Formats: sequence, C-alpha cells, structure tokens
Amino acid sequence: MRALAIVDGEHYPDVVREALAELPYEFVGVMLVGGTEKLRGEPDYGVPLQDGPGDAEIAVDLSDEPVLDPRRRLLLASRFLAAGIPYVGADFRFDPPTFHPFERPSLAVLGTGKRVGKTAVTGHVARMLARDRRVVVVAMGRGGPAQPELVASPPTLSDLLALSRGGRHAASDHLETAVLAGVPTIGCRRAGGGLAGAPYTSNVLEGARLAASLDPDVVVFDGSGAAIPPIAADARILVAHDVTSGLNPYRVLVSDLVLTASDDVAQDVEALGKPVLRFELRLRPVEPLAGRRVALFTTGPAPFEHLDADVVSVSRNLADRAALAEDLRGVDADVFLVELKAAAIDVVAEAAQQRGAALVLADNEMLADGLDGAVRALVSTEVPG
Repeated sequence: MRALAIVDGEHYPDVVREALAELPYEFVGVMLVGGTEKLRGEPDYGVPLQDGPGDAEIAVDLSDEPVLDPRRRLLLASRFLAAGIPYVGADFRFDPPTFHPFERPSLAVLGTGKRVGKTAVTGHVARMLARDRRVVVVAMGRGGPAQPELVASPPTLSDLLALSRGGRHAASDHLETAVLAGVPTIGCRRAGGGLAGAPYTSNVLEGARLAASLDPDVVVFDGSGAAIPPIAADARILVAHDVTSGLNPYRVLVSDLVLTASDDVAQDVEALGKPVLRFELRLRPVEPLAGRRVALFTTGPAPFEHLDADVVSVSRNLADRAALAEDLRGVDADVFLVELKAAAIDVVAEAAQQRGAALVLADNEMLADGLDGAVRALVSTEVPG
C-alpha cells in the first residue's frame, strides 16, 4: 500500500529512514509537520518531501509530542479522512466512514453532538423544501424502530400516547419531524458512533431504499447526535457547537454549510475554509397560548420571554427523568407546553392528562439570515412543474 509518512524534526532523519524501511508500507513521500531540533539543513528521508497526500493510499504518523499535540494531530487526521485516506499511528487507526450511494437528490443534516439544534434544522429544511417539492425525511436515532418505519402523516397526541403505552419511544426524532414538519418521515435506528461519526450498526440503508420507493424530489437524511447518516448525500449541513475537539474538524470538512449559535465556533469554521451561518432557536407553540397559564418543559436553555402566555413554571429537565418528576410536583397550569423530546410523552403528556391540563407541543423555530437561500443552493435547482 502506497503510504505518506507524517514526520517531525524532533526525530533524527536516520531514525525515520530506518523506520520507513521496517514498516510494511511502500512509502512514496514524507510530510514534515514541524520541529527543527534534530535537523541540519534539508533532511534526507530517502523519499521526497511533499505537502499533501499525492497518490498515497494511507497516512502513517511517525510524529510525536510536542510538534503534534492531540488537537493538532486529530486536525491533521481529519484532513486526511476528509480526503478519503486512512490515518494510522503507533497505537491508533482512523478509517474514513463509508457512505453508500443514493440515487435520488439528497441532503444530510448532521451535528457535533446531542442537543445542538440538528432536528430543528432538519424540520426547517424539510418544511421549506416541501413548499415546491415532494420531500421525505429519513431519521436515525438510538431509540428508532427495529425496521424502517414510514410515518406518512403527522401523528396525533393520542397516537404518540398509544406508542408510549406500548413500550415505544414516542419522542424519537422521526416522530418529532413528522409531527412538526408535516412531511413523510421514515424512522431508522443506529447503535454506536465512531469518532468520525460512523454508526457501528444501523438500518439506514433499508430506510433509504424505502424513501426512494416513494418517488420523492428530495430526501433529507437526519443524523443522530454526532453520528453521520451513512449515505453519500449530495450535500451536508453541519450543526455545530464545537468544531475543534476530537475529529469534529472532519465533520466540518465533509460538510457544505455549517450552522452555529456561537461566534467563536463561526471563526473556527471560517479558519477551516467552510461557509458558516449564525442561528438562534426560538420556541414556537403549535397553537395559540394567549390568556392561558402555561408550564413549560424543555431539554435546554430555550428562551421563552417572547411567548404570548402567562408562563407560571419552567422545567429544563426533559432529559432527566428524576429531576423532571420533581419539577412536576405542584405544577398548576392550564397548559403544559413541551418540546417533543426525551420524556415529553411518557411523563409530561401523561401528567397533563391526569391533571386535566391541555398539552401543546413546541417547535424550535430556526432563525438564520440567508439559510433558505443557502439550502436551496445545495439541492437541485430544478423545481418540479
């Protein structure tokens, strides 16, 4: 296998030459990544110096601290992975995730972690594209169904309660998207997630085939946490809260647009050479709340001051069932306003029914200047007649 050696000037060139001779690769070049302590002029490694992979099939890292600290090393690994080249070292190996071909126009939405706004972006993108296209969303989650599940029309609250009482996770991302975006959605599951975002196992390929059978104009693939849909989508949108840790630079480099709520992250994305937009999320009830006493339940710090309602209590513990149960004690409200996440149905909706309160779902409205135009630029410009 043709290999590029990653070396530093803290190693004597003769040590590197002997290592290249010992290792089971055909070294076609060396990339010198810094350090000069052991170098006297131009080093001779027996193979050419180069600043990129060239025709190498693998990158072999023979560097070490202090030239490549963990963050710089993983940034370099991210660049090779984004070019489709494995990156290996003395005690590690990173392989590029496998993305399977898909025959329909497609867009993937991925994140750098959980609770970054990814599902809100998916919902916004799906609703916007559905104005003039047939859109199908394929969502994968850790609580998704064992077989890909088509939700052809938005489930009602009664439907979600029935799923929950039957032992299902009734706030899975595909159900949230079906309810709030109003487009056909296919639920899939995945287990595990690699450092570069590959799921260990998933049924997303089966879900993609089901989506294609519906004759859509565009399919939106929704990631799960930091896991990337294993589909070679035509374009990718990354929703990011941190793009410098681990292999997050890889996620940036394989994406066509990055969305973030942080100015600092936006600067990091620009340093990686990718376009970035700032966004804000705002809770949007699916029905009016004026004149009603409201108890709000969310998974995070969503602002609520803009709500036209009398907000009498706020819980941000949807993802912490013990704390949520404590928050529910003594709540007295006409309406329970809840994000469709975590324990929204099996705890909050059940409590609302028991207490005779109405349950209203809250969408996370995406506010980002220029987003719709940027998304349309990523999908086919041909709009069905």
